[in-house]
Amino acid sequence: MGRCVLLRTFKSVLDSAQTEIVIKKSRFISHVFPVHSEEEAKNYLMEIKEKYRDATHNVFAWQVGIDKILQRCGDDGEPSGTAGRPILEVIKQRGLTNVLIVVTRYFGGIKLGAGGLIRAYTQAAREGLDKAGIALKALHDIYWISADYSLWGQLSREMEKWGKIEKVNYTQQVETKLLVPTSFSGDFEKIIYELTAGNAVVKKIGSTYAPLK
Repeated sequence: MGRCVLLRTFKSVLDSAQTEIVIKKSRFISHVFPVHSEEEAKNYLMEIKEKYRDATHNVFAWQVGIDKILQRCGDDGEPSGTAGRPILEVIKQRGLTNVLIVVTRYFGGIKLGAGGLIRAYTQAAREGLDKAGIALKALHDIYWISADYSLWGQLSREMEKWGKIEKVNYTQQVETKLLVPTSFSGDFEKIIYELTAGNAVVKKIGSTYAPLK
């Protein structure tokens, strides 16, 4: 619809992902999560540390925020600068935000040296991001819309132009859950009102960050 230039967008991971590589008998398990706050990142990090509490290291890095970027990384016992920092650099190089990467290492008995560790954690982070996928995201409003069946055909075509239909229930009326970029919400509500002559129930029930169509 030619509206993307009006959106405040950012690049992030499309989904969570897990990958594993083995380097000189050491296992490096990469866990990638889309996150929207440092608190959410901390919660995921705690979950991984608990799940892999028998691991030698659980190294992490995150970058969150849109207006104000917050960064943090940790080596979890690896030599300073050889683990968390390389992961954070991969995130920055790809221009991503709202992402957490945790790399779990099970030591295989062969030391890798500083350079080897940097390369290993860098590779693990890259492969995790490759599997997670990259998406352009924006803040979306979540709508719940209810209308008569007689309005559904025209209404559904219009909704698909503006956003992403996530769920449809066919009951006494057609009920729809829809994501619309927040920047377009005002115009969208006006169009739906005019299209249905005010005969559709339109409720804004929340907001979330989501990939653009």
